[in-house]
Amino acid sequence: MRAQPEVSVIVIVFNDAARISRAVHSVLAQTLNNLEVIIVDDCSTDATEEVARRIAASDLRVRYERLARNSGGCSAPRNRGIELARAPYVMFLDSDDELPRHSCKSMLIAAENSGADFVTGGVSRLDEKNGRTAPWYPRLFSEQRVLGIRDEPEFLFDHLSTNKLYRSSFIAAHNLVFPEGIHFEDQLFSARAYLLASSFAVVPWPVYTWRRAPEDTSISSSRHKIQNVRDRLRVAELVDDFFEESGNSALRPEKDFKFLEHDFKLYLTDLPFREREWIGRFAEEVRPYLDGISDEVYRRLSRDMRICLHLLRAGRLEELPRAALGIGRPLLAPPAVSLAGGVPYWGLSEPAGEQARTELDLSEWNMYALPFAQARIRHEVVSHTLQGTVLTLVIATYDPARHITPGTSATVAISPCAEPLSAECDLRPDGPGRYLSHVSLDLGKVPIRLQGVSTVRHPVVVLKREGIRRTDPLLAPGARLLRSGITYHGYASHEVTVSAETAGAGRLQVVWKRTGVLRVLESAAPRLRGPRRRVARVSRLLTGPEAKASCFDAWARLPLKQPLAVFEAMEGRGYADSPRYVYEELRRRNLPIQTVWVHNGDTSSYPDGTALVRRGSWAYARALARATHWIDSHNLPYWIQKPPGTRYLQTWHGQTLKKMGLDLAALRTGPPAVREAFLSSVARWDALVCPSPEFERTFVPAFGTSAQLISSGYPRNDVLARRTEPAQQARAEAARRSLDIPAGRKVLLYAPTFRDGARGTGDSVSVPFEALLPLLSDDWTIVVRTHPYDRFRIPPQLAHVLRDGTPFPDVNDLVLASDALMTDYSSLMFDYAVTGLPMIFYADDYAAYRSCGRGTYYDLEEIAPGPLVETPEALAAVLSDLDGISRRYKDRYRRFQEMFCPYDTGRASAAVVDAFFEGKSHG
Repeated sequence: MRAQPEVSVIVIVFNDAARISRAVHSVLAQTLNNLEVIIVDDCSTDATEEVARRIAASDLRVRYERLARNSGGCSAPRNRGIELARAPYVMFLDSDDELPRHSCKSMLIAAENSGADFVTGGVSRLDEKNGRTAPWYPRLFSEQRVLGIRDEPEFLFDHLSTNKLYRSSFIAAHNLVFPEGIHFEDQLFSARAYLLASSFAVVPWPVYTWRRAPEDTSISSSRHKIQNVRDRLRVAELVDDFFEESGNSALRPEKDFKFLEHDFKLYLTDLPFREREWIGRFAEEVRPYLDGISDEVYRRLSRDMRICLHLLRAGRLEELPRAALGIGRPLLAPPAVSLAGGVPYWGLSEPAGEQARTELDLSEWNMYALPFAQARIRHEVVSHTLQGTVLTLVIATYDPARHITPGTSATVAISPCAEPLSAECDLRPDGPGRYLSHVSLDLGKVPIRLQGVSTVRHPVVVLKREGIRRTDPLLAPGARLLRSGITYHGYASHEVTVSAETAGAGRLQVVWKRTGVLRVLESAAPRLRGPRRRVARVSRLLTGPEAKASCFDAWARLPLKQPLAVFEAMEGRGYADSPRYVYEELRRRNLPIQTVWVHNGDTSSYPDGTALVRRGSWAYARALARATHWIDSHNLPYWIQKPPGTRYLQTWHGQTLKKMGLDLAALRTGPPAVREAFLSSVARWDALVCPSPEFERTFVPAFGTSAQLISSGYPRNDVLARRTEPAQQARAEAARRSLDIPAGRKVLLYAPTFRDGARGTGDSVSVPFEALLPLLSDDWTIVVRTHPYDRFRIPPQLAHVLRDGTPFPDVNDLVLASDALMTDYSSLMFDYAVTGLPMIFYADDYAAYRSCGRGTYYDLEEIAPGPLVETPEALAAVLSDLDGISRRYKDRYRRFQEMFCPYDTGRASAAVVDAFFEGKSHG
């Protein structure tokens, strides 16, 4: 008798001979070795049995069980697996999915440490077509904890049974089994588990890989079948019954919200592709259940969802598909808006009845106050013709809030390959807030290469107005709107088929395919296997940093270097920071030095005629090897070794509030190789721009640099010191126009720094804008500028007050356009002090920020030239009394400027060029 395993993993399978091995081997490869795999075959008719028995014969930890007859679902095989399991813990795995390597062990440890009835963890959804992964409800798995469902009812959204490790005793004590004879069995099983558990544990890492195959024919993906709808409703009813039986009726609204927001939304977003008859049958099936959900739950939904649900329940099915296109598209306009008493409503006519007015009220969208970039606009294909290879589209554009003004240009673009096919079109008025345009695209101009072309990129309409550009999808509201195609011969006598059809969320899709023996490549690169993988590895070796470093050394040894300066700012993110202003001073003097700028792919911010190289490219390596001067604001890649005769100016990108360099424990006490690489990279610097004595006291020793200090102030701050000059005022006005800020509005620039360990999460934006905006007067616009290491999207319901400042490569544009700064711990505070304008510090996590992680050189409470606030109420109070705040902080502001801005006189660029390029002494 084999020793008792610690975990039983039940793998269910039906006619999946091709993938069952992958699933089982993901279990056998677990870092927890003492486990068993129970393969339960739902009476497969393909080679599954043969494959499964072979696996079982090769490893004593695997058992194979075959059901006598097919059950038609997942419940019966899972229940049989529960009966056979010998371990104190059980997991479930579907044959087309996988377990990450540490899943079993990490969840077992969490279960034993917590004593919880089950453990749940993150799920990675892997799209096999493009190789991309996306987390399943990541907000639920943000941190490790132990709780009950009443503590966080939102876990009802986590209705999968497969991302959990259950105590076998818990399953047995409650006779927890899957309901047979009905689909969506996970939902009832998981709801019962949550309600019956004394506690459950959460682990914040992926424990299950949910693979989505391109030919997904699973039950959950068969939403086009009315029986699928019935099964979903039946399971919801069974869950409701259990809520009542178990005395948890108070949680029923949470379950109803989950049903509408997750389950039912799937069907709504499919409605644009359904026949009118199908929509009618669907409405008949779902109305009785929807009518049993309370108004309280409906009020929690997004306005797009509420509109669709109201139209469905009211029988307005003709309008429903077009309304459903708006779900999840915050920039999409409704096809019609009616105004009654100054209130905008969805639809052509004023709603009849209080309920309709409540559900169709669009006031919260603030459509008439939105900037052009966030305005709600809609483009739909009205008709099309295809003659030869020329596709002609008639497009209707809906602009209910009248953001399209004279001079607005439009371009339609289709991208079936790397080079988009586009054509301009005229927007001709066709009624209030509606335009018609005609555009012809010659598909024959798309290059067809030997491998063929296939794409899922959707056509777009690009609108431009006063320098502001926006891109919107081109919608095709009917599932069979476009069904045309031609076949012709050409391109080396190979047959090419061109067709236009709708696909993917109601958008027009153009598909090109070569027929015959040539294989069509998808738009995403396929997974490389065997020899192709080895070729890719060799290719990386030949084109990677090591190869470029070798060539760099050879280029650097070539004689006869000509004067050449390479400029790089923000790791190539744009034409900005101090290198920009040093460059402009160099050009103003017309010194005999060639120049080249580094970019990371986006070249839109660089002046016309600027010589450019892409960061990391061969041209980049050659330019640096042949340059006599390097000017940089961050640090050049470590693999770049400075050649003899090249001088490196480091301008850096900010003064230091938070600790840096060798003052970080991770670098000071970490692996010696990492520390040596850091010190070697800093040793390349010949000169360092010094903005203040405080910078010399903190930054210089932290980086261990012996570079020549140019005590000039930051060149980028010259324009801030001269902000009242006409040129800077014009620049500020241009920024305000680009941000679409109404005349007379004051601008608050909000620039938080990133949080270590949370890059790219948006967690740095801690101001609760939903709570703040009702407290503000109408004369403020807030421009949000996050750190480049972070990201944040403006919520559509707040876009009438908030603006996104991230597209501006040079933050000076935003500083010049602002009336005050709000930050937390960003070094922008030191530059902003040059302006003398008010500063506010929203520091709701200051104690944690200062004591944890990297720490700070200064106590912000002692040096801040403005108030520290922690709540939206306190922030609103400060903004309502900025003049008073400025008076009260006048002396502290002056001391702050004396500490951090003594060199900022508006001549830093000239001083740096004097010292670095012309050898004149300065500082």
